[in-house]
Amino acid sequence: MTATAHATTPLDPRTPVLHPHGLPRPGRTLVMGVVNVTPDSFSDGGLAFAADAAVTHGLALLEQGADIVDVGGESTRPGAERPTVEEELRRVLPVVRELSAAGAVVSVDTMRAEVAARALDAGARLVNDVSGGLADPGMLPLMARAGMPYVLMHWRGHSAGMQANAVYDDVVPDVLDELRLRIDAALEAGMAPDRLVVDPGLGFAKTPDHNWELLGRLGDVTALGHPVLVGASRKSFLGSLLADRTTGQPRPARLRDAATTAVSVLAAAQGVWCLRVHDVASTADAVRVTARWGVEAPASTRSALD
Repeated sequence: MTATAHATTPLDPRTPVLHPHGLPRPGRTLVMGVVNVTPDSFSDGGLAFAADAAVTHGLALLEQGADIVDVGGESTRPGAERPTVEEELRRVLPVVRELSAAGAVVSVDTMRAEVAARALDAGARLVNDVSGGLADPGMLPLMARAGMPYVLMHWRGHSAGMQANAVYDDVVPDVLDELRLRIDAALEAGMAPDRLVVDPGLGFAKTPDHNWELLGRLGDVTALGHPVLVGASRKSFLGSLLADRTTGQPRPARLRDAATTAVSVLAAAQGVWCLRVHDVASTADAVRVTARWGVEAPASTRSALD
């Protein structure tokens, strides 16, 4: 089975000119579908933990409109414990290999240089590192040698204790300053600027209010000069916003897709490069509608989104 080709959309005036070298360029915000090869994912509870199930899921995401599939073998939910490097390799390599062989553009979601290197050898074309190179000192030199696109996320520590670090003087400038430091580190390691993608790290050492502030100022993140990846899908700040009016209980993760799609529209309207989501079909539709709106809507209407 091979990956399905998807029609491109007319270029939206707000579509970012910032784009990582070597990845799809359809003239709109891209959609990255999540393939969690973990037993304890917050969003799906390990539904695709077995390699064959993960491959099937990844192929289904391609059919639904994913431009990239992001394969990860380590849960980054708050409080999660890390697998061994051997276990992470066992989880992700067969999935990366099979999806790449099927024609998918595969990203590997890992903080470990060894896993990244082995996944690139297996066909991955992008490394998505939620630690921005802080978890493994070998990551940035590896990516400089590999010359492949790399997502550098804002990060303040591993999942087991990250929420204790959700303290900022002013979250947006603080996150931007810390991202600049990691961009500088990547460039000093020898990475090419056109291979770098930045991610503000929604939900990672952030309170719900922090996440909303960052979403409202995504243009400031883009102003760093690199493509921007946003991962808001099914996260707890959406569950808190949509809590049950009677019990106060947050909405369960799998019932947050409509809210995720709303975030996807607003983020695409701010010109982000890519959206990382679990429910690909709704966001694939949303980014196409957003791009078409930018082309066809009257200027007076468009200005409300600019």
